[in-house]
Amino acid sequence: MKIIYKITYIFLLISTLLNINISFSQEKDVNILLVEIKQNIDPRMNRYTKLMLEEVEKKDYDMIIIEMDTYGGALNDADDIRTRILDFKKPIYSWINKDAASAGALISIACDSIYMSSGASIGAATVVTADGSAAPDKYQSYMRSIMRSTAEAKNRDPNIAEAMVDQDVKIDSLSQEGKVITFSTSEAIKNGFCEAEINSIDELMKHLKIENYQLNKFELSSSENIISFFLNPAISSILILIILGGIYFELQTPGVGFPIMAAIIASILYLTPYYLNGLAENWEILFFFFGIILIGLEIFVVPGFGVSGVLGIILTISSLILVMINNDLLDFTFVFPSDLFNAAGSVLLATLGFIIILFFGGVKLTESSYFKKISLQTVQDTHEGFTSKTNDNNLIGKEGKSFTVLRPSGKVMIENKLYDASTSGEYIEKNQKIIVSENEGTSLKVKKLS
Repeated sequence: MKIIYKITYIFLLISTLLNINISFSQEKDVNILLVEIKQNIDPRMNRYTKLMLEEVEKKDYDMIIIEMDTYGGALNDADDIRTRILDFKKPIYSWINKDAASAGALISIACDSIYMSSGASIGAATVVTADGSAAPDKYQSYMRSIMRSTAEAKNRDPNIAEAMVDQDVKIDSLSQEGKVITFSTSEAIKNGFCEAEINSIDELMKHLKIENYQLNKFELSSSENIISFFLNPAISSILILIILGGIYFELQTPGVGFPIMAAIIASILYLTPYYLNGLAENWEILFFFFGIILIGLEIFVVPGFGVSGVLGIILTISSLILVMINNDLLDFTFVFPSDLFNAAGSVLLATLGFIIILFFGGVKLTESSYFKKISLQTVQDTHEGFTSKTNDNNLIGKEGKSFTVLRPSGKVMIENKLYDASTSGEYIEKNQKIIVSENEGTSLKVKKLS
């Protein structure tokens, strides 16, 4: 009997402790973070969700609710987001307040629970290109794979998830011939892709039996909003235009400082957001600066339009394009042609804009009041006694000898006096007879005397 009493006592004690614990958890406010995914899934949304999960860890939120309304977006960014959600330890609920199509469906399926408002839909996850046509099969195959694995991880039917991508996957009474699956709210509930119809956060809390809660909406800081702003491809094109223009005008007017400073600031604003978002790799940034160095060498060290100049232009333009796309050390397996086209289009559009400004705006720039302040406006005319010629025009027609090899520049001896000289491309050996054909200021133009 004593043993029975002891067992009973222990049982009551454990029950009391459990009741105390349950009562405590009910009295404590549940700290909830509300996150909105109401735009296309792109690098900006990718970074937004990454920062959101870091915020949850930092401030110790109890759960996350994602209010979803998106038609999808970039597959690589959606894959990054769903991977983070799957790996996250705290509960994440998706509340589809209108649409969760394509990448939005993938992210929702990765959440612990899915709730949908009346009139909402989930599915239509076929990968498409920029013009709306179906992407090549390698992309569809990858999307089918991650949709299946994500559904399996959350105990949902992987075949239905795959049928949301592939119109050829047949599921009795669900999929129609030639169409991918898209569920309404009631259909999603019936097939295990939605827990309940929910039309507000309060309604969701009642469904979850959470009486006391504190709801906070996740918002980016001012600095993060600026970074997100500069991830816009249109803004990237403007920054590239400033980079190219700044470098060009600094080379045209060395020492002014303003153009190169504008180029440096534009480079920082262009590269930093992509680097923070994980798109710009170290080697891509090094390619960019190495290309600039090669262009500088071509202009200042080895004048002409040779190998270093061409290679510098190729490296600079290529790096600006590669920074914008999620390639894995030049592995473009899962980079959509449309993404590559958009990145190349942004860079080439900026380059074209630079050329147009150079031809049509160059004259206006030199005539502007600001340019007149930083450039020399006085002219040293010949009639005022100014001249750039240091040699006498009487030397034209004089004969002499090449004092050094002319290839095409060198020195010549005329009437026992040395002069700098050059040919029109002709190669003249040392001690050959020459004749002066022109006087070009500080140098004479000569040719070989037959």
